[in-house]
Amino acid sequence: MAEAAAGPLLSVRNLSKRYGALIVTDDVSLDIPEKELHVVIGPNGAGKTTLIHQLSGRLPSNGGRVVFAGEDITHLSMQQRVRRGLARSFQITTLLDGFTVLENVAMAVQARSGSSFRFLAPVARERGLNDEAMSILARLGLDDRATRRAGSLSHGEKRQLEIAVALATRARMLLLDEPLAGTSHEESARLVDLMRTLKRTHTLVLIEHDMDAVFSLADRISVLVYGKVIASGVPSEVRAHPEVRAAYLGDEADAATTGRRA
Repeated sequence: MAEAAAGPLLSVRNLSKRYGALIVTDDVSLDIPEKELHVVIGPNGAGKTTLIHQLSGRLPSNGGRVVFAGEDITHLSMQQRVRRGLARSFQITTLLDGFTVLENVAMAVQARSGSSFRFLAPVARERGLNDEAMSILARLGLDDRATRRAGSLSHGEKRQLEIAVALATRARMLLLDEPLAGTSHEESARLVDLMRTLKRTHTLVLIEHDMDAVFSLADRISVLVYGKVIASGVPSEVRAHPEVRAAYLGDEADAATTGRRA
């Protein structure tokens, strides 16, 4: 893993994305230091997923800069960003349902080392790949699922496996798009605990609609409305921000404060 860069790990300046006359992200600027858990919230259609697409390299930007660990990565591909330590999980992560949990992670380790997914058969015979993969699975509490087919996992377990695959790239920053969506109460609690543990060693940027989880986990929160960041700060500052309450949080902020789910 590369040495930590001076200043923020991720610096975004004046990032924009438009489709004709439609502006989806509008002059977005963010600084995210190492080992911060930063949550982006906002109403549906605010541009949150588009922003994550831009950070991960899935979508090119129409303007602005993305600097990661001191390097301008604005024009780098998704694969090039992954190699530099910026990994995206969930919406673009494709698990191989017919392969075991262990094989999915071992193949991610193999790909990181420069091998191709076209050469799947040797993975099962590579002890080094399997040892590293098992270590990652143990960290995520999935080691007892190692021999199960990925397709047989519950929704929450698949989310955990997707994080395991991202960790196998030796990412320094994880971009997580709605990690709790579609999970049961128990699965959600496990994922919240996992993210709380991961932020001790990794930088996390996530989109999330569960306000209880957001205010419980976040070191800082940025609020996106109509493609613009209208507020960014620690949870208490964002919760009290009048424009945020008017545009988005409203009663949800009160629910998060009192521990009630809105």
